[in-house]
Amino acid sequence: MHEYPATLEFINIAAQKARAANARRVTRVRLVVGEQSGLAPESIQMYFEIIAEGTVCADAALEIETVKTKWRCPRCDIFYERRPLSFACPRCGEDGEPTSAGREFYVDSIEVAD
Repeated sequence: MHEYPATLEFINIAAQKARAANARRVTRVRLVVGEQSGLAPESIQMYFEIIAEGTVCADAALEIETVKTKWRCPRCDIFYERRPLSFACPRCGEDGEPTSAGREFYVDSIEVAD
């Protein structure tokens, strides 16, 4: 459900960029979505196809890069992907700390055409 307003917002951003560039259409939108952002890439894709219809974003390619969640070991100072049911650092075994990696949601790039 959170995907609908987020998708609507980035379509509006892409349309604004197209207008600013005097372009008639958006050809590609590239998003970065973190695993812990609370947004499902599959739902974003579905809503994009529905919302973009009849706009300058219709028929644009949507590329979604998913960012894995990373943890940081306070002892080793390394970043790692946590294993299921464990917070342990793969190098030393100490419990890691959550980081902001994996919470991203932003428009990375927009391509337009005349």
